[in-house]
This record gives sequence, C-alpha cells and structure tokens, in this order.
Amino acid sequence: MRLKKVGVLLLSAVMTMQLMACAGTSTKGDTKDTITTTEDKTSDDTSIKEDVKEEAKEEVTITIWHQSVTDTDPVKKIIEDSVEDYKKLHPNVTIVQEGVTGEQYKTKIKTAFAAGEAPDISYMFGGGSFVKPYIDAGYLLPIDEYLTSDVKDKILDGMLENCTYNGKIYTFPTITFLANLYCNTEMFEKAGATYPTTWTELLDAVDKLKAAGYNPIILGEKDRWPGMYWFDIISARQVGNPAIMEAFKDPTKFNSEGFVKAAEKMQELVNAGAFNSTMLSMSYDEMVSGFAAGQGAMLFQANWIHPNFENEDAVTNGKVKAIAFPIIEGAAGTATEFSGGSSDGYYINANTKHPKEAYEYLAYLSERIGIEGYEAGAGLPCWDASSVDASKLSPLSQQSAQLMETGTSYITWWDNILSADDSESYKNLVAELLALKITPQEFAEKMSKLQPSELY
Repeated sequence: MRLKKVGVLLLSAVMTMQLMACAGTSTKGDTKDTITTTEDKTSDDTSIKEDVKEEAKEEVTITIWHQSVTDTDPVKKIIEDSVEDYKKLHPNVTIVQEGVTGEQYKTKIKTAFAAGEAPDISYMFGGGSFVKPYIDAGYLLPIDEYLTSDVKDKILDGMLENCTYNGKIYTFPTITFLANLYCNTEMFEKAGATYPTTWTELLDAVDKLKAAGYNPIILGEKDRWPGMYWFDIISARQVGNPAIMEAFKDPTKFNSEGFVKAAEKMQELVNAGAFNSTMLSMSYDEMVSGFAAGQGAMLFQANWIHPNFENEDAVTNGKVKAIAFPIIEGAAGTATEFSGGSSDGYYINANTKHPKEAYEYLAYLSERIGIEGYEAGAGLPCWDASSVDASKLSPLSQQSAQLMETGTSYITWWDNILSADDSESYKNLVAELLALKITPQEFAEKMSKLQPSELY
C-alpha cells in the first residue's frame, strides 16, 4: 500500500503545480481562449486545458453498506481510510459508507433492494442462501466487462470461483476465513488439560477444565449460527467433507448413520456440561467478548475474531492458541478438512448510475481489505500478499495460516450453501438439538426434508 500512498502524494503535487500555473497566468478571457485553443498550442497551454477538463469531470457519489462496525474489526478502519484516500486519488468521486451489524444488516439490505433504495455497493454473504437470490432477481451487476488482466493477475488462483455465478463474475474476493478451535493456554495449563487432537481428548479436557472451575466451551447460540458452526465441523469429522457435499445434492442422505452420530456428538457435549448454561440466551458478540474476557477455555469460530483476542486490553492477549478441530476416532473425517472459504464480498447494484466508478472503487477496496486485512489479522489473503512480511503477523494469524496450508478440503458455512428458507430451518434444528428438544434421529430426519443445493 506504500506505493499507493506515494502515488497519492505525487498526484497531489502535480495537480498543485498545474493549478498554480493556471492561477498565475489566466484571466477569465484566458480561460475561454484555453478551452477553444487548437492542438498546436504550447505544452503549458495543454496542461491548463487538461486541468480545466479535470475540473469539469462529473461529480460522482458512490454509496456502500457494510457490516464492519466494531472498533475491533480491522475492516472498519480499512473502509474508513479508503474513503479518504480514494477521494485524494479521484477528487470528483465521493464515497459514502454506512455500517450495520449482523442480522440487522441482512434485514436492512433485503428491505432496501425490495424498495429500490439499495446502495451502489453492498456487502453480501456469499453462497446460495443469501447472495444468489439477489443475482437471480437481477439486482446485482456482473463486472466481467470492466475486469482487466492487471487486476485479475493479482488475485490468487481459484479465489474468483466463489465470485462467479452462471459463468459471470460478480465481485472480488477480499480475505478468506478458516474456522479454528481456540484454546485459552492459561486455563489449559492450570487445569492440566491437553490440547485435544481427538474426540476422547476433547471430552477429557472438558472434564479437567470443569474440575478446575473453568467453563470449558463458550457458545452464544442466541443468534443461532454459532451453534451451526459446531455441527458443520463435527459432521466433517464424522462423515468427511465429500459425504457432506453429497448430502447437499441429495438431502435424503442426511438421514443416515453418520449424520445421526454427528448429532449425538453435539448432545454428548451438552450432557457433559461442556457449554455455558447461558448459551441459548448469549449473543455472538457476547460470546466473543466473553472469551476475550476469560469466560471460557475453548471457542470454535472463524479467524476474523483474532483482533478481539489479541487486543492489548483483552485478558486473552498472548494466551490463545489456534488448533484444528479434533478428529473423531474411527470416523471418516480428517484433521485437514476445514470449515471456511472466501465467499463473502461487496457487490454492485445493477441499477447504479455509475457502474464504472463503482467497479473501480470495488477493485480498490477489495484489494486493500485483502492486503491490509491480512496484515491486521482479519483473515487470510485472497490477493497477492508477497509484499507482506509474514513474520510480523500476529501469532494467531500465523497459526491459522499454518493450519490452512495443511488443508485438503474446505466447505463454507452451511447457511451459505442452503437456500434461505432451508438455512433458517437448519439453524433452528441445531438450536433445538443443543436445547435437547429433539433427538439425533429426529434431527437427521428433518434435515433430509431440505431442498437440494444448487452449489453442489
């Protein structure tokens, strides 16, 4: 990004000199003559002419909505800084950004598109359940006609696949996410617990942490999707990612022994007292802040939470270790099958009045989030990050990157794959499973009634 900042300074210097020349030599009459001059004028007159054209550029305002609103989210600052820096690079373009969090954002963006009041650029959760209906409805703009090879070449191989629908590219990747099991090293040490690599070791750690007076696993299931992450990964360890993808294509396969066993494992943790008693009333934000405050020894979540735990004011600063979720002995899954992906991104409104300008800012912002977000620990890069000194990354970012290098298979969050209605059904079923309101067999049977996913 240093090169971009140098570019801004150089551009500002050039424009300043041009304006000074214009102010020192022109009257109203001179300006009129400059506008009507022929091509054989001097280079100084040409500079004045070009500067007048620059001033005459159409004033453009681009609006963007996102969900990076907390001060611990590095993307929040990246977006805010990009607004100011982009104005220096493009004086005629004004970026207006607005952030709304989580589930409120989903409601707000849905209402805005339905009313024809959506912004020029909007953050979209990737996959079949959220962004695809907007694409099918014609709300979002393909960017293929604007995409140039110099931009495309900076994106890592394979990362545009999750940005492509029906053969058309709709967005850029920013950063990619990986779900890890986070362990409070201080609590593990005091409890004499071992970082679990198997399901048996996980249950043993739960027992030792409880005996030492610690809450073994903190979970905020009020928002429902954090519990979903647990079933996502337990299923991966029980049946393996290939079997999960087959079940998405043919949901009747959810009603099988492997998925029943995965549901049994969820309830085994509940019955072992692994989760906090407040899990059903605790929100995602309370879960993350609670772990950072030392209210749980383990948390399973994506790597976007690193800044919360490495904040200098966090109790967990320097006391968290990221590990792969334990394998289940005798099951089909492996430790190198992960939950995660890079499907989320920023999309352009098909009805924007300024598609070219919106595309240019989209490319600028996406790359900036990709590089600076990686440096700040917000996620792993989707763009060429060879300029980043990896040794200066935070410990958790380095650990997560090392885990990702071992990966042999990735499946994004299930609510990004299932249809919107089925996504809600799935999250509700997981909540009922955690609340012990349904049996594993009932869970599997109801999962088999979902619709096949178009993504697999």
